[in-house]
Amino acid sequence: REKIDFFFLMIRRPPRSTQSRSSAASDVYKRQPQQVPETLLLKRFGDMMNQNELKKCYIGAGYYNTITPPVVQRNILENPQWYTSYTPYQAEISQGRLESLLNFQTMICELTGLEQSNASLLDEGTAAAEALNLCYGTFSSKKNVFLVSKDVFPQTIEIVKTKAKFLNVEIIVDDVSKFDYKSHKERLCGVLIQYPDNFGSVRNYETLIQQIKTEAEAKVVLATDLLALTLIKSPGELGADIAIGTAQRFGVPMGYGGPHAAFMAVREEFQRKIPGRVVGISKDAQGRSAYRLALQTREQHIRREKATSNICTAQALLANISVMYAIYHGPRGLKEIARRVNSLAQILFLGLNDLGYQTVQKCKTNIFDTVAINFEQTNICLLYTSPSPRDS
Repeated sequence: REKIDFFFLMIRRPPRSTQSRSSAASDVYKRQPQQVPETLLLKRFGDMMNQNELKKCYIGAGYYNTITPPVVQRNILENPQWYTSYTPYQAEISQGRLESLLNFQTMICELTGLEQSNASLLDEGTAAAEALNLCYGTFSSKKNVFLVSKDVFPQTIEIVKTKAKFLNVEIIVDDVSKFDYKSHKERLCGVLIQYPDNFGSVRNYETLIQQIKTEAEAKVVLATDLLALTLIKSPGELGADIAIGTAQRFGVPMGYGGPHAAFMAVREEFQRKIPGRVVGISKDAQGRSAYRLALQTREQHIRREKATSNICTAQALLANISVMYAIYHGPRGLKEIARRVNSLAQILFLGLNDLGYQTVQKCKTNIFDTVAINFEQTNICLLYTSPSPRDS
């Protein structure tokens, strides 16, 4: 009863229809809702939000605790000039945001080692689906098998499977290091690999990527981590054709699971097929350099049959936050953060092995920020005790 009453106090007017209502709610409907002071409304919202239980998140898999610099939070995330702005169609009044998105593209290209990036995507899972679409279209829909590594994030695998249903593409989830590429040469259009993978392992895929291209003539997609790329080889150096991932750990709050901006970088041969938007530099009427949307391949901009994407949001605000995070820390600062994260993971790895746990990784140099424990091979009795009142 109190929740119903509070709801109609918030909307400040009664509903038009009064049919088919319970007797418990009818009294509320008959009363004219009263105006609620903003301070009281904020207090009630605060009481509701305090019911959330905030705990440490160890899920990994593309969701990482991060710190948003106060200057970025105050001037961008909480600034209505940034968070209420729509797609920058009018370049003459959007130069600041376009410059920021161009910086985002530059950051992604530098970290991934690839020639072209777009101005963000919805999230990592749908970016993988877009990569599937790109690989499938590259071969004019003649190859309809897409291989996904079993070590890719589970939510990404499910999204790719859903996308594949509507393209009539067969998804194979397998160990990419043991897959028979020669026998699938006529049908395999692409391979998706997680780097670092779901269990935190960092492997050098350069030889494997060369094998895929030689034996199957397929395209290779690496789903990667921006922070890890400050320390490890880039997808471009390994020979990948497409790199995707989430920009969440560059200062974007967890947000109870989303949204988080994604990115996609490709080799130059795919720059006309990359989904989403691409910001470029032109010259205005006075001959000065100006920023504009150089390429828009979503179906809301061009004919559906010619579009490379039908996802109509790019999370540009969060992309701007991530690039401002990178600008705030600079290349040296990002590497220091990455080294600290890696050092803590290595300390955890050594400690777990000393305690008798069997980790998936066998060497501390093969991890970046995630340590996976194999409980099936760990013969140890774990004792859980409730904390004493003094401890709590």
